[in-house]
Amino acid sequence: MEMAAVLARWLLGATFLYLGLDKALHPADFLKLIRQYDLPQNPWMLNPIAALLPWFEFFCGLLLLAGIAVRGTALVLIALLVPFTVVVFRRALAIQSAQAIAFCAVKFDCGCGAGEEFVCHKLLENLVLLALSIWLVAGRGQKLCLHHTLRSSSRAKT
Repeated sequence: MEMAAVLARWLLGATFLYLGLDKALHPADFLKLIRQYDLPQNPWMLNPIAALLPWFEFFCGLLLLAGIAVRGTALVLIALLVPFTVVVFRRALAIQSAQAIAFCAVKFDCGCGAGEEFVCHKLLENLVLLALSIWLVAGRGQKLCLHHTLRSSSRAKT
Protein backbone atom coordinates (compact mmCIF):
# COMPACT_ATOMS: atom_id res chain seq x y z
CA MET A 1 0.00 0.00 0.00
CA GLU A 2 2.88 2.35 0.78
CA MET A 3 4.40 1.84 -2.69
CA ALA A 4 1.04 2.73 -4.23
CA ALA A 5 1.18 6.00 -2.31
CA VAL A 6 4.72 6.61 -3.59
CA LEU A 7 3.52 6.00 -7.14
CA ALA A 8 0.60 8.37 -6.50
CA ARG A 9 3.06 11.02 -5.26
CA TRP A 10 5.21 10.58 -8.35
CA LEU A 11 2.18 10.69 -10.67
CA LEU A 12 0.90 13.85 -9.01
CA GLY A 13 4.37 15.41 -9.05
CA ALA A 14 5.01 14.53 -12.71
CA THR A 15 1.59 15.88 -13.70
CA PHE A 16 2.18 19.26 -12.06
CA LEU A 17 5.75 19.37 -13.28
CA TYR A 18 4.64 18.85 -16.89
CA LEU A 19 1.57 21.09 -16.82
CA GLY A 20 3.35 23.85 -14.94
CA LEU A 21 6.28 23.83 -17.35
CA ASP A 22 4.00 23.84 -20.38
CA LYS A 23 2.20 26.94 -19.10
CA ALA A 24 5.43 28.61 -17.93
CA LEU A 25 6.94 28.33 -21.39
CA HIS A 26 3.85 29.95 -22.94
CA PRO A 27 2.76 32.65 -20.46
CA ALA A 28 0.95 34.80 -23.06
CA ASP A 29 -1.17 31.84 -24.15
CA PHE A 30 -1.91 31.00 -20.53
CA LEU A 31 -2.90 34.62 -19.86
CA LYS A 32 -5.34 34.57 -22.80
CA LEU A 33 -6.94 31.41 -21.44
CA ILE A 34 -7.37 32.65 -17.88
CA ARG A 35 -8.92 35.87 -19.20
CA GLN A 36 -11.83 33.74 -20.48
CA TYR A 37 -12.94 33.02 -16.91
CA ASP A 38 -15.10 35.41 -14.94
CA LEU A 39 -12.16 36.58 -12.88
CA PRO A 40 -11.04 40.14 -12.28
CA GLN A 41 -9.70 41.49 -15.57
CA ASN A 42 -7.23 43.74 -13.78
CA PRO A 43 -3.82 43.24 -15.46
CA TRP A 44 -2.14 43.91 -12.10
CA MET A 45 -3.68 40.66 -10.88
CA LEU A 46 -3.85 38.49 -13.99
CA ASN A 47 -0.36 39.16 -15.34
CA PRO A 48 1.43 37.96 -12.17
CA ILE A 49 -0.89 34.94 -12.03
CA ALA A 50 -0.03 34.01 -15.62
CA ALA A 51 3.69 34.54 -14.99
CA LEU A 52 4.07 32.96 -11.53
CA LEU A 53 1.40 30.28 -11.10
CA PRO A 54 2.92 27.89 -13.67
CA TRP A 55 6.34 28.08 -12.00
CA PHE A 56 4.67 27.51 -8.63
CA GLU A 57 2.98 24.38 -10.01
CA PHE A 58 6.30 23.25 -11.48
CA PHE A 59 8.01 23.74 -8.11
CA CYS A 60 5.27 21.77 -6.33
CA GLY A 61 5.78 18.96 -8.83
CA LEU A 62 9.52 18.95 -8.10
CA LEU A 63 8.90 18.82 -4.35
CA LEU A 64 6.58 15.85 -4.73
CA LEU A 65 8.96 13.96 -7.00
CA ALA A 66 11.83 14.54 -4.58
CA GLY A 67 9.68 13.74 -1.55
CA ILE A 68 10.23 17.06 0.19
CA ALA A 69 7.42 18.55 2.31
CA VAL A 70 4.97 16.10 0.75
CA ARG A 71 2.06 16.83 3.09
CA GLY A 72 2.42 20.60 2.81
CA THR A 73 2.84 20.47 -0.95
CA ALA A 74 -0.22 18.23 -1.30
CA LEU A 75 -2.18 20.67 0.85
CA VAL A 76 -1.13 23.54 -1.44
CA LEU A 77 -2.25 21.51 -4.46
CA ILE A 78 -5.64 20.99 -2.84
CA ALA A 79 -5.86 24.76 -2.37
CA LEU A 80 -5.13 25.16 -6.09
CA LEU A 81 -7.31 22.32 -7.39
CA VAL A 82 -10.52 23.14 -5.53
CA PRO A 83 -11.05 26.70 -6.83
CA PHE A 84 -9.74 25.77 -10.28
CA THR A 85 -12.22 22.89 -10.51
CA VAL A 86 -15.04 25.20 -9.44
CA VAL A 87 -14.24 27.83 -12.10
CA VAL A 88 -13.91 25.14 -14.80
CA PHE A 89 -17.29 23.76 -13.75
CA ARG A 90 -18.88 27.25 -13.81
CA ARG A 91 -17.41 28.02 -17.23
CA ALA A 92 -18.64 24.70 -18.58
CA LEU A 93 -22.15 25.44 -17.29
CA ALA A 94 -22.08 28.83 -19.04
CA ILE A 95 -20.94 27.24 -22.31
CA GLN A 96 -23.56 24.51 -21.98
CA SER A 97 -26.28 27.09 -21.43
CA ALA A 98 -25.12 29.32 -24.29
CA GLN A 99 -24.77 26.46 -26.80
CA ALA A 100 -27.69 24.34 -25.53
CA ILE A 101 -25.65 21.12 -25.57
CA ALA A 102 -25.21 18.25 -23.15
CA PHE A 103 -22.86 19.07 -20.28
CA CYS A 104 -20.35 16.34 -21.13
CA ALA A 105 -20.31 17.53 -24.77
CA VAL A 106 -18.79 20.85 -23.65
CA LYS A 107 -15.19 21.05 -24.84
CA PHE A 108 -12.76 23.92 -24.27
CA ASP A 109 -9.18 24.72 -23.32
CA CYS A 110 -9.38 25.25 -19.58
CA GLY A 111 -5.84 26.61 -19.32
CA CYS A 112 -4.40 23.60 -17.52
CA GLY A 113 -1.82 22.99 -20.22
CA ALA A 114 -3.37 19.96 -21.90
CA GLY A 115 -5.27 21.77 -24.67
CA GLU A 116 -8.97 21.36 -25.41
CA GLU A 117 -10.70 18.71 -23.33
CA PHE A 118 -14.24 17.55 -22.73
CA VAL A 119 -15.33 19.03 -19.43
CA CYS A 120 -16.42 15.74 -17.85
CA HIS A 121 -12.97 14.29 -18.54
CA LYS A 122 -11.28 17.37 -17.05
CA LEU A 123 -13.48 17.36 -13.95
CA LEU A 124 -12.84 13.64 -13.41
CA GLU A 125 -9.10 14.22 -13.84
CA ASN A 126 -9.19 17.03 -11.28
CA LEU A 127 -11.11 14.86 -8.83
CA VAL A 128 -8.49 12.12 -9.18
CA LEU A 129 -5.68 14.65 -8.61
CA LEU A 130 -7.59 16.00 -5.63
CA ALA A 131 -8.07 12.49 -4.18
CA LEU A 132 -4.35 11.76 -4.60
CA SER A 133 -3.50 15.04 -2.86
CA ILE A 134 -5.84 14.27 0.03
CA TRP A 135 -4.29 10.82 0.34
CA LEU A 136 -0.83 12.38 0.60
CA VAL A 137 -2.01 14.94 3.17
CA ALA A 138 -3.27 11.97 5.21
CA GLY A 139 0.36 10.89 5.58
CA ARG A 140 0.71 8.32 2.80
CA GLY A 141 3.73 8.07 0.51
CA GLN A 142 6.48 8.44 3.10
CA LYS A 143 8.78 5.86 1.51
CA LEU A 144 11.52 7.20 -0.74
CA CYS A 145 11.12 10.74 0.65
CA LEU A 146 13.92 13.11 1.46
CA HIS A 147 11.75 14.94 4.03
CA HIS A 148 8.09 13.96 4.17
CA THR A 149 7.22 16.74 6.59
CA LEU A 150 9.38 19.77 7.26
CA ARG A 151 10.05 20.41 10.94
CA SER A 152 12.06 23.00 12.75
CA SER A 153 15.41 21.69 14.03
CA SER A 154 14.46 22.21 17.69
CA ARG A 155 11.25 20.25 17.28
CA ALA A 156 12.92 17.44 15.34
CA LYS A 157 15.35 16.77 18.20
CA THR A 158 12.67 16.39 20.88
